[in-house]
Amino acid sequence: MNRLLVLEMVRQHRPVSRAEVSKLTGMSATAIGRIVGDLIDGGLVRETDQYSTGVGRRATMLDIDVHSIMSAGIEIDRNRLKIGLVDLDGRIAAQRELELGRSNSRPEAIVETIASAVRKLADEHGIDASKLIGVGVGMPGVMNPEEGTAVFSAQLGWSNVSFAPALREKIGLPVVLDNDLKVKALGESGTASISGDSKTALISIGSGVGSAIVIDGKIFRGANNIAGEIGHSTIDPNGKLCECGKRGCLQTYITDLALLQEAGQIKPVGSVEELYRLMQGGETWAFNIIDRACTYIAITINNVVCTYNPDTIVMAGSFIDIDPDILERVKGKLKEFIWEPFVGTFKLTRSQLGEQAIMIGAAKLALQRYLGNGLQQQ
Repeated sequence: MNRLLVLEMVRQHRPVSRAEVSKLTGMSATAIGRIVGDLIDGGLVRETDQYSTGVGRRATMLDIDVHSIMSAGIEIDRNRLKIGLVDLDGRIAAQRELELGRSNSRPEAIVETIASAVRKLADEHGIDASKLIGVGVGMPGVMNPEEGTAVFSAQLGWSNVSFAPALREKIGLPVVLDNDLKVKALGESGTASISGDSKTALISIGSGVGSAIVIDGKIFRGANNIAGEIGHSTIDPNGKLCECGKRGCLQTYITDLALLQEAGQIKPVGSVEELYRLMQGGETWAFNIIDRACTYIAITINNVVCTYNPDTIVMAGSFIDIDPDILERVKGKLKEFIWEPFVGTFKLTRSQLGEQAIMIGAAKLALQRYLGNGLQQQ
């Protein structure tokens, strides 16, 4: 993580001296010298022909070659596969989206598709495939990153699938696998960069409810890599029966399905977007459903703030994306629920990376694995 932090400081401040990197990170000059040496040997950081100015001894400045290495970020969802080749600036240099149907959604077929598509994408965009240092994969469900196993994914219908080892064997690169929300939070986080953010929480509201926490640039996983399952936190022990078998889970109040079931008591509504349009058209009952959902989201934010005390909370998901007014409604309700000591201690924002967040986060996870392995492909 120190390598990643130093690399991030050079990227954000380039060109920058070793002494400045030491100040920015709080690490000793000796530690910075050693880490910078590793990064130079690995081809990620280079010395420029520029020198620091001002009083004192002139120092050679550091820069990065954003195209020196690249990593592949993969998003797998129920009906689609997204592949991005990401440079050291966290920018997608090339990407492709493929539809998944019954014939090509089996794990073996997806492994073949990814391996072929990554090579083809690099070739089409003139990217030297030898610069690829790893592949990161984000998918819905419970993942075991250490073993590279999809323990359970209801969306994909997978159980105990050894996905990362199979893809690693086929593509010939290190592969790391994780839950899609966790890698999305990693993509949205500042990786302890100049923003000063050390804790970023992501809350996603849509077909499901979930959250993820990134602390000092690392995903917080919990004992079994399932930290953040706030959809099954209890709101009312006497509430609606959840699919998990408990009553009153948060997701029985604010998922798309929950809102449409409630709307169905008045009239059939095909989507949450339609429900929102009905609210805009003056339907009081539709307003009450949307408004109550915003209330529960504000309560959820308060619970996350009280538990993790984050610097930033990123809101994502189809419900949040309906209209900017949704988040504004939630913000308006926060003053009713945020405990006073936490008022003004965090930023509340929408996703900054949008649909690219999982690809970028997965690629960043692959970069972290590469740096953690001593800049050597394992």
